[in-house]
Amino acid sequence: MSRINENKPFVPVRIAVLTVSDTRQIAEDRSGDVLVQRLCDAGHNLADRKIIRDERSEIADQLRAWCRDEAVDVIISTGGTGLTGRDVTVEAHRDVYEKEIDAFGIVFTHVSMAKIGTSAVQSRATGGVALGTYLFALPGSPGACKDAWDEILAYQLDYRHKPCNFVEIMPRLDEHLRRK
Repeated sequence: MSRINENKPFVPVRIAVLTVSDTRQIAEDRSGDVLVQRLCDAGHNLADRKIIRDERSEIADQLRAWCRDEAVDVIISTGGTGLTGRDVTVEAHRDVYEKEIDAFGIVFTHVSMAKIGTSAVQSRATGGVALGTYLFALPGSPGACKDAWDEILAYQLDYRHKPCNFVEIMPRLDEHLRRK
């Protein structure tokens, strides 16, 4: 069973938050606010925050820019994971991923099922890694962002979480780029 080892020090990570929306501004970005509040309350650092339109190439360009930025360890996007024509965040993430974290979407669906039942099938949450940076795409609702953070990311982004977590393997994510 998972647990927090209180004997280990907390290691803050630097997280960028991207809201994907054609209509929202920072003042109305409740989902982005949820993520920022939770990551800061957990002791992590907000590396950057942006809102970008539902345009696949623009989303992918921003993800790539943050992946190249040494001040960003994790990117969490919210919005654009649904099934409509303008929902292209998942495709943009997959354009950037070197490796997909397949189980992230599965675990998110499991968490969502407990909250919203079979409506969870309409979400396409995803996670992956590129250039040593973790990327997660979450639905655009504040509830979905709370669920993803509270039940998955808060644990996996905590170095003290056992039996394993994303932070402890962070130094090895880009080892393939350093090989000769």
